[in-house]
Amino acid sequence: MYKIFFNLVFKRMDPEQAHYLAFRWIRLAVRVPVLRTFVAAALAPRHKELRTEAFGLRMHGPFGLAAGFDKNAVAIDGMSMLGFDHVEIGTVTGEAQPGNPKKRLFRLVADRALINRMGFNNDGSLTVAARLASREPVFKTVVGVNIGKTKVVPEAEAVGDYVKSAERLAPYADYLVVNVSSPNTPGLRNLQATEALRPLLSAVREAADRTVANRRVPLLVKIAPDLADEDIDAVADLAVELGLDGIIATNTTIAREGLGLKTEPSLVKEAGGLSGAPLKARSLEVLRRLYARVGDRITLVGVGGIETAEDAWQRILAGATLVQGYSAFIYEGPFWSRAIHKGLAARLRTSPYATLADAVGADVRKTA
Repeated sequence: MYKIFFNLVFKRMDPEQAHYLAFRWIRLAVRVPVLRTFVAAALAPRHKELRTEAFGLRMHGPFGLAAGFDKNAVAIDGMSMLGFDHVEIGTVTGEAQPGNPKKRLFRLVADRALINRMGFNNDGSLTVAARLASREPVFKTVVGVNIGKTKVVPEAEAVGDYVKSAERLAPYADYLVVNVSSPNTPGLRNLQATEALRPLLSAVREAADRTVANRRVPLLVKIAPDLADEDIDAVADLAVELGLDGIIATNTTIAREGLGLKTEPSLVKEAGGLSGAPLKARSLEVLRRLYARVGDRITLVGVGGIETAEDAWQRILAGATLVQGYSAFIYEGPFWSRAIHKGLAARLRTSPYATLADAVGADVRKTA
């Protein structure tokens, strides 16, 4: 039914307009007690065997919503209602910003992909922090907060901008993510170089510890799939050195290899980050390399091109404790999370592993 609706309605709409329309419906549904109970029962059945622990946090399962969908923390309960085990909001910047000029979001339907150059459009860390502070949760959901650099802030002043956001948002974050890998903010990816990344991560860690005295806020870094292998190794080594809690692999890519573009040949020229199915192979490759480097010392989160339960299972076998998705949600619709959970539970039952944790990194360990 959703695929018919997508072809008849959403496919004919501007992608950003369709996104906000669907977003509005989700937010409205979760406000109606009877409706949200019914929807959650239908779309978010729990599988006890998938219960997951990461960063000291307990979740119903390993499958979460990647950053980028709920930039301003306005639909956390709605996305939990649809079955996501954790919700990562953002990217949030130190100051509010409108993002890049429209049109800035493009569907590549034949390739089951998206190109976006949104440019961190968000309400800013002060407003988002106030929203999180006043939130009265309907569902118990792990909330990650993804922070990035304000566009107008010079690269030399980036650390202070991140620290400002960390101080404001850390008290409301179950975990905090430093995003240095979006291709849509000029100079941002330069911060992935270890000489720039070390002082940035150290400063954010100190800010979170200073602001939140009663608990340790887990800190992660999100990296790009376009890093050279030696740079991936350098980030992995730095994460271990600094005692980071996790690495998210990966963000969108600026590469265009592997695109069929059977129906949208002009879209290959659009600037921005590519997400969805074409990212699958490289994101899995980066994840495997990270796990081979860090093992179980750091929690890895696999994201990029995950469409099916098999995709999620392969990320777990490659070293991911958690997996995230976003782009496929546009194409699969509200039953997507349910299908992922059902498929993962089936694969675990027929696998040689007693628990999901036992499966994490199993394929990489076999080849070590």
